[in-house]
Amino acid sequence: MANQEIIMYSGEWCGDCRRSKRLLDELNVEYTLIDIEADTAASDKVIEINGGMRSIPVIVFADGTHMTEPSDIDLTAKLTALGII
Repeated sequence: MANQEIIMYSGEWCGDCRRSKRLLDELNVEYTLIDIEADTAASDKVIEINGGMRSIPVIVFADGTHMTEPSDIDLTAKLTALGII
C-alpha cells in the first residue's frame, strides 16, 4: 500500500460514513478521521468543499482530490487508481 494521507470528514450519526469507514478498514487503508460535530473548523471545511452543503463523508486524498458520499465501488476504484490498494 502506498503511504498517502487520506482524511475522512465524518459524523457518528452518518450511515454513509460508517459504510465508507468499514470499507477502508476492510481494505487496510490508513486514514485520519475527523468528526465534524466535534470540530467546527472541520464542519466549515466540509461546507467549503461541497459548495455550501454539509454532506458527509467527505474523503480527501493526498493528490488534492476528494469524494463526497462515494459508493463502495467508486471509492474502491479511486483507491485503485491512486495505487493505494
